[in-house]
Amino acid sequence: MKGLDRNLPTWVNVGLLPLLNVVTALLVSAVVFWLIDVNPLEAAEILLYGAFGYQEGIGFTLYYTTNFIFTGLAVAIAFHVGLFNIGGEGQAYIGGLGVGLLCLALDASVPGPVLLLLSTLAAALFGAAWAFIPGWLQAYRGSHIVITTIMFNFLASSLMVYLMVNVLREPGQMAPQSRALAETAWLPFMHDLFAAIGIEFERSPLNISLFLALLCAFGAWVFIWKTKWGYEIRTVGSNQQAAVYAGIKPARVMLLAMAISGALAGFVGVNEINGVQHRLLLDFHYGYGFAGIAVALMGRNHPIGIVLAALLFGALYQGGAELAFEMSNVNRDIVVVMQGLVILFCGALEFLYKPLIANMFKEKTA
Repeated sequence: MKGLDRNLPTWVNVGLLPLLNVVTALLVSAVVFWLIDVNPLEAAEILLYGAFGYQEGIGFTLYYTTNFIFTGLAVAIAFHVGLFNIGGEGQAYIGGLGVGLLCLALDASVPGPVLLLLSTLAAALFGAAWAFIPGWLQAYRGSHIVITTIMFNFLASSLMVYLMVNVLREPGQMAPQSRALAETAWLPFMHDLFAAIGIEFERSPLNISLFLALLCAFGAWVFIWKTKWGYEIRTVGSNQQAAVYAGIKPARVMLLAMAISGALAGFVGVNEINGVQHRLLLDFHYGYGFAGIAVALMGRNHPIGIVLAALLFGALYQGGAELAFEMSNVNRDIVVVMQGLVILFCGALEFLYKPLIANMFKEKTA
């Protein structure tokens, strides 16, 4: 992974340094709470209880975690090839559009298991197609990937508004949303699965797309570190000139990485449309794509780190909602502040503690 100090043990690079950054972000968050006249310890207790203290809270935390795994992996795949894909918002949105269009067209005629498989493929294809275009512009026309992916976020939003208002809106309804999907297009909720085996679990949006997210994390690890294509992606991301010398074509590799990145972001649509909303509507993706950037940075672009970082952000989302409900002088925007601090210390100040830790190891080995 980029930026790692080869003179430090792996557990320091991928474990200790990110942990110190997160702890620092949380300590600064505590100062922010103190400045707005909120007891940081009381706030932390409420936040943790809201995220993990009862079954419904755990369900919501893991539901948010699922989306963050998808978008965090999307950012990481692109980063390994040297591209900063910040278009996860748009790719997730268009992935959901693919799910909605397929289910609206086929939910009355296709069996449930087949329909769910096809909708998952649709999410991947639509998300991949939306990421492919900025990838092509970067690879073959030199357009900056950050600029084009930002533009495509806005294009996705505008396209969805037009479609939901003028084309896909349920007849006779003012709300910009489609008709409800047939139950054959619904993913099973986890509380229903638990009930089927005799375990009582409180209702929540958590559904089996969590397993898809974990499968994607495992698949990303295998793909990046155990396959020829993953080796080519990492080589291009490390040194394009060396990659060309080795017979690798960077443009094609960039397109592959961006397509996979977009497909992963598109899976947000599976969780949201098939799993929770059961209809196509506006802004179901809101915030997951941008938060995925922080998840990838915090997880050092490694699937294991991304899963753990996604769990932290899921806890912040759910715990922040509980905090806003319990404390009248706190609103949910405090979660955005905490996310920003995590991004600051895990991104811009990623190696804040590295010189200190490196010196400690030098003194120890001297």
